[in-house]
Amino acid sequence: MDMSVDVQHQAMGYDRTATMFSPEGHLLQVEYAEKTVRLGSSSIGMVCADGVFILADKRVNDKLIVQKTASKIYEIDSHIIASVAGIVSDARVLIERAQLLSQQHRVTYDSQIEPELVVKEVSNIKQQFTQYGGARPFGSSIMMAGVNGKRPELFTSDVTGNYFSYHANAIGEEDEKMREKLREKYRQNQMLKQGIKLALDIYQEIRGKKFEIDKFELGYIKIGEKLQRLEGEEIKNFVK
Repeated sequence: MDMSVDVQHQAMGYDRTATMFSPEGHLLQVEYAEKTVRLGSSSIGMVCADGVFILADKRVNDKLIVQKTASKIYEIDSHIIASVAGIVSDARVLIERAQLLSQQHRVTYDSQIEPELVVKEVSNIKQQFTQYGGARPFGSSIMMAGVNGKRPELFTSDVTGNYFSYHANAIGEEDEKMREKLREKYRQNQMLKQGIKLALDIYQEIRGKKFEIDKFELGYIKIGEKLQRLEGEEIKNFVK
């Protein structure tokens, strides 16, 4: 019986460490971590003319959980927010590192840190865990949105430690379907309310009858203002 390439690689042990390349040049543990990210709850981020936002699906179904403790949008600083997909406990370590870096910059330079410097630090930590033995890669992608002076910015850092700046992006479950919709409908000159409504429409189109506004959380930063948070019906009221 013929074995698939993946099964052959597992049998030969190429997936036992993050530092071992397969004959085809793949790091299998890193690719497994990428699959984990695509099982996580999703987020859509978007740069708009007057600011930037992240809309996140909290995907919490248990009524016994206190909803505020299940937040998917994290405050890095008053001008930077982040959302994650994948193993949230992995991401929490990186989020705390980002918060510490931002605080240290304020104390040292008495100014706000640039969002890209935070993303770069987080990405450097991720990269280290794909190169050294004895540890597995971080099983999470992080989407970070912020305002650099008067310029809204959006970044995404994947499990390999790569990061890119985006006009709009999606991470987590069904991320490729969401990106296809964003490529069709995103406009760079749209305002926050228009962008948030577009993100809600994309979720509603993809989820269909499973769409529930109460499971969503929104974080947005207008240029010159601080982070604002909305949940559930508050989001619908905001975009009316």
